[in-house]
Amino acid sequence: MSRLNDLDYRNISAGIASGLLAITGPPAIILEAASKGNFTTTQTILWMFSVYVFGGIFSILIPLYYRMPIVGAHSITGVAFLTTVTVQFTYSQLIGSYLMAGMVMLLIGYLGIFSRLLDYVPKQIIAVMLAGMIMKYMVIFITSLHQLPLIGGVSLLIYLMFSKFRTRVPPMVAAIGIGMLLLLLTEPLNSPQLSMSFVVPTLQIPEFKVMSFISVSIPLALLILSNDAAVGIGALEQNDYHPPVNRVIALSGLFSILTSFFGGQSANVAGMMSAICSDKEAGPEEKRYMGAVVSGFIILLFGLFAWKLVPLIQILPKPFVSILVGFALLGVFGNSLSVGFSKPTMKISAAFTLIIAVSDMTIFNISAPVWSLVIGTFIARYVEET
Repeated sequence: MSRLNDLDYRNISAGIASGLLAITGPPAIILEAASKGNFTTTQTILWMFSVYVFGGIFSILIPLYYRMPIVGAHSITGVAFLTTVTVQFTYSQLIGSYLMAGMVMLLIGYLGIFSRLLDYVPKQIIAVMLAGMIMKYMVIFITSLHQLPLIGGVSLLIYLMFSKFRTRVPPMVAAIGIGMLLLLLTEPLNSPQLSMSFVVPTLQIPEFKVMSFISVSIPLALLILSNDAAVGIGALEQNDYHPPVNRVIALSGLFSILTSFFGGQSANVAGMMSAICSDKEAGPEEKRYMGAVVSGFIILLFGLFAWKLVPLIQILPKPFVSILVGFALLGVFGNSLSVGFSKPTMKISAAFTLIIAVSDMTIFNISAPVWSLVIGTFIARYVEET
């Protein structure tokens, strides 16, 4: 009962903003990745179910235990990366690679080597690799705005206005909300798939391959650690919290392992969402953890109703889905470019990393993001000597 007394309008508002951030744009990216991998509707629903249900549980249990706003969700940057590799591996191999990525994070947390690992692979290289991976989606985003000028133009204007005035509502949430309203008013949406029956969660059988570990597990784990864990933990520390770093990393690995058995790539500490719930605007410091709990319940409910929501998202016009993906990734893309080219002594390594990531090439069955990481890190360490 004492925990319920810690609820107030400020942490509830922060929790709602955080939860909406998780359930608006990212589902469209999951559908994009699933479509590229030719997943069945059931496999797609299980993916959506697992990442949101386990992410929600993480965001409820961990903050209640530590009394800190450690928000849980799945990794949007991880899903953006998966859009580039789902076509290269079978569904079972992807499940195996998700499981291995979770084990990598669990091991890193257990051994306490999180900081040393991120020190060796420069954050600029990871950031610019991510920017290169999602650049094509940003180009498609612009062309889709042209294809749906009314919906796209008004949504973009709303995004820019909310960015300008820095309201409690995230710009992405406002833009997608207005875009969805305009779509419902201007486009008829009819599909027999809306009668989709309930999908019973079932264990998925993983298949382990060395190549999928190299091409999927390692980059996925690095992206989660650098773009989610590091950002979330950094935000907590900046707001005078002292989170148990290694335990948070290990728990992210453990929850990601559980998620993988039901078809999802991760359930981990969230970066921007933890920043929202730990901010001073989320109320008194000792009560902000309840904002993370509110966020967790929103995410959990979304996951439980994935069997109804996935068919709804699937009937959306393709250009509109591209607009959703664009708004979901716009902040990530801008931040990745900013961080990636922030160090003048790393111009060559950052440039090569970006070009290789954009190239989408595959050599020895190893995808472009992995090559960009390897070559970019090599140049940064041994040529530019950063």
